[in-house]
Amino acid sequence: MTVKNAPARADLAATDDIGWAVRLLAATPTHEHREPELLRRWARAADAFGSALAPVACRARIVERDGGLELGLLARYTSRPPTVELYTDTIDLAERVVDARGWRAWYPPGSVRAAALAHEAVHVHLHHGPAKAALKRALGHSALRLGRLRVPGHVAGAEEVAAHAYARTVCGLGRSPLLLTAALAAEAEGTPTPPPARDARREN
Repeated sequence: MTVKNAPARADLAATDDIGWAVRLLAATPTHEHREPELLRRWARAADAFGSALAPVACRARIVERDGGLELGLLARYTSRPPTVELYTDTIDLAERVVDARGWRAWYPPGSVRAAALAHEAVHVHLHHGPAKAALKRALGHSALRLGRLRVPGHVAGAEEVAAHAYARTVCGLGRSPLLLTAALAAEAEGTPTPPPARDARREN
């Protein structure tokens, strides 16, 4: 789960989950000149696909470490050997950002770690099973057409959108983790999080 660049504005929550998914796709190489409506269609399809996935267990080794802030990562999946790395320093910062922005109703205590793990579990699932082909079919993008023959194409960034939607669904979050990664990106770009609101402190 990468902390992507995001506009450094206070009311990040004004953009809905599909809007952040569109921004993620638009910022992904190969999509620079795609029409916004096409990106939105792909974002909706990937979000729906991830939301509908049955719960999957993480079949990779789980390692917790710090250093995520320097890398701009909450978590990462590497395939050789299959390992999910959870970056505790970024997760801790994300929890503080949730409190400071008054988002605790959307992201309950401990949900950042749970969502990061769920997100990476989907990457493991897509890497090792037939679900990756199913995602391509759901997106409806064709890499090749020969008469009636259609070869489903890869849409860069769609797997990330699906993984975020899955994490939102299985962890029961009020908003996608995409919103939280946008807030972390704003923090990294030098827009500090506002002081915790009184309401946020009461919820703790």
